[in-house]
Amino acid sequence: MATVLAVDDEALAHAAAILRSGGAVAFPTETVYGLGARATDSAGLEAIYRIKGRPSTNPLIVHVADVAQARGFTSGWTAQADTLAARFWPGPLTLVLQKSPDVLDAITAGGGTVALRCPAHPVAQALLQMVGPLAAPSANRSGQLSPTTAAHVRASLGDRVALILDGGPCLHGLESTVVDATAIPVHLLRPGSIGEAELMEYVGPLVHGPRVAGVVPSPGLFARHYAPTTALECAGTQQEADFLVNLYETAGLKVARYVLGPANAVAASRLYADLHALDAAGFDRIIATLPTDGPFLQAMLDRLARASAEQG
Repeated sequence: MATVLAVDDEALAHAAAILRSGGAVAFPTETVYGLGARATDSAGLEAIYRIKGRPSTNPLIVHVADVAQARGFTSGWTAQADTLAARFWPGPLTLVLQKSPDVLDAITAGGGTVALRCPAHPVAQALLQMVGPLAAPSANRSGQLSPTTAAHVRASLGDRVALILDGGPCLHGLESTVVDATAIPVHLLRPGSIGEAELMEYVGPLVHGPRVAGVVPSPGLFARHYAPTTALECAGTQQEADFLVNLYETAGLKVARYVLGPANAVAASRLYADLHALDAAGFDRIIATLPTDGPFLQAMLDRLARASAEQG
């Protein structure tokens, strides 16, 4: 199994050595745990795809220490990117911009844009200061539940990753909000803990979805994603949930109820942890009663819809 180390100077130095040698390490961010490799290292990027079993069509997010590092990866740093970075970086916002010519295709999945984020977590920032920008998707097998603790990473990746830095539970517990800031209007690609209303205060009305149909400019856009191994179904009301539970229990299945209350910060931060626990409990079905209001409603509904989508 992977080595799990509490974060201290020695653990950070060990992680930096692995990264400099072309390897990948798992580390905490304020959103979820990431599996990082140096963004300029082809061998490290190949390691990410191999460890995760990630399709080559799914791009990566480049994590940077600051705007200066971010500008090195784009040929089109826009006024709206400047506005959003000034307000939300460091933090859980990813900006999609035109890539610079020397950005590796493994980061962009061969596309013409690059996704950039400046994380707020002190461990992530320490690594970025030590080794430079890191490409880092979530530290789990591709398509599975995102990890919000080091234990989740270890359960998903096992000995596929050499080192996991344990920084405790992630603060937000949901992946970053992603916007395409290449031009006006800004496009919302993935909802997250920075909500649409808050973004609109700075860049005006948003358009939902990619600018070009069929193009995948950032992670998190596949129909099925963030999914537990146990089949998950969502119910809009308690009555619908009761019907499904009765249906499956009558058929002899072991069913877990997961009732989500208001979509607030606590519920969002617990979503993946709760699903990890239910997934490990030996149920045949998980029936989730969806939240109906709250500031994190859009993000939570997005994750639950992808987690419950049919395989393939």
